[in-house]
Amino acid sequence: MLTVLADAFLSIGLPIICGVVGLILGATAIILIPLFKKQRANAKAAKIIREAEIKAEHITKNAQLDGKQTVYEMKQDAEKEIRERKQEVASQENKLLQREQSIDRRDTALIQKENLLDEKNETLNRRLREVDKKELVLQDKIDGIIQELEKVSQMSTQEARDELFSRVESKMSKEITTFIKNKEDEAKEVADNKAKEILGYAVSKYAQEVTTERTVSVVALPNDEMKGRIIGREGRNIRSLEQLLGVDIIIDDTPEALTVSCFNPIRREIARLTLEELIKDGRIQPGRIEEIVEKCKNIVKESIHKTGQDVAFKLGLPKINRELLDYVGRLKYRTSYGQNALNHSIEVAILAGTMAAELGLDQNLAKRAGLLHDIGKAADFEMDGSHVEIGIRLAKKYGEPDVVINGIESHHGDVEPKYVIANLIQAADTLSAARPGARSEMLENYIKRIEQLEEICKSYDGVYQSYAMQSGRELRVMVIPDKIDDVGAFKLAREIKERIENEMTYPGQIKVSVIREYRAVETAK
Repeated sequence: MLTVLADAFLSIGLPIICGVVGLILGATAIILIPLFKKQRANAKAAKIIREAEIKAEHITKNAQLDGKQTVYEMKQDAEKEIRERKQEVASQENKLLQREQSIDRRDTALIQKENLLDEKNETLNRRLREVDKKELVLQDKIDGIIQELEKVSQMSTQEARDELFSRVESKMSKEITTFIKNKEDEAKEVADNKAKEILGYAVSKYAQEVTTERTVSVVALPNDEMKGRIIGREGRNIRSLEQLLGVDIIIDDTPEALTVSCFNPIRREIARLTLEELIKDGRIQPGRIEEIVEKCKNIVKESIHKTGQDVAFKLGLPKINRELLDYVGRLKYRTSYGQNALNHSIEVAILAGTMAAELGLDQNLAKRAGLLHDIGKAADFEMDGSHVEIGIRLAKKYGEPDVVINGIESHHGDVEPKYVIANLIQAADTLSAARPGARSEMLENYIKRIEQLEEICKSYDGVYQSYAMQSGRELRVMVIPDKIDDVGAFKLAREIKERIENEMTYPGQIKVSVIREYRAVETAK
């Protein structure tokens, strides 16, 4: 029974007891563990606080030491700067003292110089007063001598002065003329060989055909019946042509031909093409005329631009304004003294470029100036002013360089050349105009020019005969040897040259030769 009870107790009471013990132990652990953790945390916190206090103490001590060191260093730097400032101030004081001493010395020297200058000024004033007195005495003596000389010579002072000036002028005139001649001969001797070499080389590099003058355009007709068709019923066709083209169409007795007359060469060319196209087409009436005129205007316009481009390409000139190229192409229809303006401009460009290359200058710039030197002739029938003025306006408008503008404005001597290339343009222009066959003149103008040349020569005293040679390009003036000596002959040639340049207009250049010949003739009997 006891055994059973013990077993029952063991089976029922033991787990209960163990549970109670476990609860007690758990409660105890729950209560004790936080206490142990708190104690450990407090101990750790106290340790951290002690370490922080130690570190703070070390930091404070180090900061105090660093502050003391910094203060010491700043004190040392301040003391050093104060010493340097004191030294600089002392140096400046020494310099100022030296300058004051130097200024004192200069003041003393200046006072001494002023005293000396005052003494010298007083001496000079005294001497000037003495000189004035002597001049008065001398002038009285000179006046007395002049009066005596006037009595002896029976001439007044003014008359004697005029006579003296006359003799001096006569003598000096010969000497000056001789001097000028000698200097010109020297300059020519030095320059002629080089100039002839360059000009000869330039001319040899280019040659142009002989030109003839054309002032009107002639249109060939297949038969005389075509004249009536061009005139039209009651003249309506020819009136329509003249109104649309702005030209005069002359129909006369010339067989199988009619003449187109107009001061504007481009309109004249358009009229010529229009008439040729109408003759080929055969339909000549006002409506058809308007179509053909418009077509031919476009043809001429395209031809003008293509001509300008071809010329620029031929000369190797890049970057020329398109509108300016059109003006270059217009020169194809312009003539001067029978010489085609475009051919002349190309010729001048090539000659100027060749000479520029020989002189080591910009060859393309010289060609450009040569091509555009007469560009004003492309518009002188549309714009007011000479071809030089018009050319300058066009060159400035299209942004040409100053060298080109100066070449245009100076190629006829209106303005002084500022560049060597401008001088080359003058020379090339003269060469192109003066070469044989380059230009032609109307007979009436030619005769008037020859007569005017001979009249200018005969107007001088001492000239007994003059001849215009080589179509007026050379003048030979015969003088009386008793009236004009060798020096006078040189002076006469210069005066004739200047009168021709100032009073006449002529193509090319004119050579003036004054010939003085003295002959001693005796007859043996």
